[in-house]
Amino acid sequence: MPIHPIEYRYGSEEMRRIWDRREWLRRMVKVEAALLKALAEAGVVPSEAAEKVWTVVENEAVTLEAVNRWERITDHEVVAVVKALAEVSGVYGGYIHLGATSNDITDTVLATQLRDSINLIMRRLKDLASVLSELAEKYRDLVCLGRTHGVAALPITLGFKFAVYAAEVVRHIDRLREAKPRVCVGKMSGAVGTMASFGEKGFQIQKRVMELMGVEEPLIATQVVPRDGLAEFITLAAMIASTLDKIANEIRNLQRTEIREVEEPFREESQVGSSTMPHKRNPIKCEKVCGLAKVLRSEALAALENVVLEHERDLTNSSCERVIVPEVCLLLDEQLRTLVKVLRGLRVYPENIRRNLDSMRGLIMSEAVMMAMVSKGADRQWAHEVVRRCSMEAWRTGKHLKDVLTANQEVRRYLTAEEVERVMKPENYIGTAREQVDRVVTYIREKLKTLAL
Repeated sequence: MPIHPIEYRYGSEEMRRIWDRREWLRRMVKVEAALLKALAEAGVVPSEAAEKVWTVVENEAVTLEAVNRWERITDHEVVAVVKALAEVSGVYGGYIHLGATSNDITDTVLATQLRDSINLIMRRLKDLASVLSELAEKYRDLVCLGRTHGVAALPITLGFKFAVYAAEVVRHIDRLREAKPRVCVGKMSGAVGTMASFGEKGFQIQKRVMELMGVEEPLIATQVVPRDGLAEFITLAAMIASTLDKIANEIRNLQRTEIREVEEPFREESQVGSSTMPHKRNPIKCEKVCGLAKVLRSEALAALENVVLEHERDLTNSSCERVIVPEVCLLLDEQLRTLVKVLRGLRVYPENIRRNLDSMRGLIMSEAVMMAMVSKGADRQWAHEVVRRCSMEAWRTGKHLKDVLTANQEVRRYLTAEEVERVMKPENYIGTAREQVDRVVTYIREKLKTLAL
């Protein structure tokens, strides 16, 4: 009976397959077969033993039911896999797991799961960067309010906002690519990492197993692969989740009834916003993205604590990782897929954007006025104070700032009424916003072409 939401609610089937229990077993026995193959190539075991076990593994002769039966007997998960594989391998079963310790198998399996999960996450990030770039280009020229402290600041463009997000997403792709060789690391070095059970052929055996499994080998390890790599991945996943949280939170804020500049997709023909209020159109998809980010950030702390193990290892990380690692991958996958869907169907309301610009009665152009006065020879500090007093009058009286400025003799010493009129237009004070959008879009498109995902 499903209990945890990732069993039925969160994460794609593609990501779920990576962490599925039966897929875990397929990878476990493959590592055991890869070890035998490496041992045979090193002349430690007969080649026919390796060939037989490899065939057994390829035919998926080991069942989860058999593993579960052996685990009830042995109370040891890896021994249960070894015994289940041995009993279908005939006379060659006695060679299985020769020289290995449990974490040689489980850490190498984890490395393959992380490799495949990172590849999928990077594809999702590529999709996100692509759709953000498209929105940046589409709304490159749509002037809107820039807000700081939640208060109207200066005009920007909506495309500029999306370009900022797109650039951040691409940085995460770079971070993942750089971290991947440090994260996807297996091992085959025995009980405390000295390779004593493999003798002088230890390096050869470990290298070959990792080649067969398609993951990195460690420079050095104890009984476990050091957990700093896993902590790096989960911390990075939390950083990505926080970026998604930021984007989704902005959409939520801009969807507020009194703002309503954008809105996440809503199926008017069937979607229900509230069980009691028929009119509601709530940003539930963005709220899900924000909510899941809280979970991922908390799991980064657990991953950091798992770096600390006693002596050459203890087992305090194991139970924790069984929970947090698949959760991190599935929940991040859910966030990414959800946000891409939201952005692809995002509704933008230019008329509301213009209304909100105009609602400030010109106050967002105060810096532009000050800069125009300075360009005509005014002292910067003096000009700031003059425009500040005019702005406070506009706030207090409800007048348009343009009217207050044109009536102010100190302002008129430097600017004519026509110049004030021109300076007060938001589209005339967006600096290099358009050019910055162009630069980001060009950079990202070239970048994404080079990504082999």
